[in-house]
Amino acid sequence: MADTYDVVVVGAGSAGATAAIAAARTGARTLLVDRMGFLGGISTAVLDTFYAFYTPGEVPKRVVGGIAWEVAGRLTAEGAAFERPNTYGAGTGITYDPEVLKRLWETLVLDAGAEVLLHTWVTGVELDADRRVCALALFNKGGAGRAEAAVVVDTSGDADVAAWAGVPFDDPAASGQIQSLSTVFRLAGVDVERAEAFGKRALWARMREASESGAYRLPRIEGSWHRTPQDGVVMALMTRVPRVDATDPRQLTKAEIEGRRQASEYARFLREQVPGFERAVMVSTSPAIGVRESRRVHGRYRLEAGDVLAGRRFDDEIALCGAPIEDHHAGADTRWRYVPDGGVYGIPYRCLLPLRVEGLLVAGRCFSASHDAHASARSMGTCMSMGQAAGTAAALAAADGTVPGGLDAGRLRAHLAEQGVLLDPVPAGGGGAR
Repeated sequence: MADTYDVVVVGAGSAGATAAIAAARTGARTLLVDRMGFLGGISTAVLDTFYAFYTPGEVPKRVVGGIAWEVAGRLTAEGAAFERPNTYGAGTGITYDPEVLKRLWETLVLDAGAEVLLHTWVTGVELDADRRVCALALFNKGGAGRAEAAVVVDTSGDADVAAWAGVPFDDPAASGQIQSLSTVFRLAGVDVERAEAFGKRALWARMREASESGAYRLPRIEGSWHRTPQDGVVMALMTRVPRVDATDPRQLTKAEIEGRRQASEYARFLREQVPGFERAVMVSTSPAIGVRESRRVHGRYRLEAGDVLAGRRFDDEIALCGAPIEDHHAGADTRWRYVPDGGVYGIPYRCLLPLRVEGLLVAGRCFSASHDAHASARSMGTCMSMGQAAGTAAALAAADGTVPGGLDAGRLRAHLAEQGVLLDPVPAGGGGAR
């Protein structure tokens, strides 16, 4: 026997949790499945800052609304988040307490009426005669199971469901053009004011000197740290583990070990070389290494770098992004290319519709895009917007007894607008996360 749902969402990261909330709020019987013991994926296991809510530049615009903006607002209301303005890089970020976000994701998903199944892996996909995804094979401590669904949303990050269903995809590890992985770490006992006064450029210069001296093994001669909602506690994002296929368990295991080695080395460098860190102690490393890129599905539209850099808009767009192309390549720096004039571009609904199967949507970092376009649109703010669109589309298609590819994009956009999703940018400031 199998449990039957309108929508099954695979992967409970920022895109998946948002998709499950959206699907359940739209009236679908929804199941959210994840291999970890908590919701949030990268948003709670690795990072502590939402980017891509705003465009970078001197006059930022907000481009993310809906459930993502609701999450940011509720975190801020609890005193668990604040904005860190930036005119460069990825722009202003919303830094939060990941422990509070874990509970918030659970509250929002359960209050919406979705079911949650943690510590569970999806191990296979069933297709009917029309190549429509109709069921998933599950495995957990209770043994093998099965879940039937009218529509499945793949937010696994690695496009696991899509790959098993026979959807073609880009394999960046095979091409050699793939973003590096990073382990983040937290330090307590930091004199934040002294450390901030030292400055980023002085930090990078000191890092280069330390690396060239041979006293430290620092593969990335840049990186950053930032304050958190806890006094004297900072988050550091400095490590770089390049050329890893995150779908290869042996390579991923080596990357986890190397990431923690690097985190320890960077923490030693900070304590010994950077003012304000003299009494710092490492209190945590991310429980899983942060993966920026793996499989990217081939969808009905493939977002390209030209779309990003031209600020292209689409009739079927379901999300906006103004983030730069941010390439964490195998070298010691990070390459940035910006949307001109602080502009934005749209993400078409077609990027969420994989080729060669029906009854399946994707959202998050496995959506249909080139390497360079993906390097702009993979931030969590954009992933949550994609997740809300995918969850809403899945619920509407299930209710209609049709497939997501048959759903009218104009109807979907109208539903998203009613839910507060931004389909045009608005001025930054006021309400929400401030």
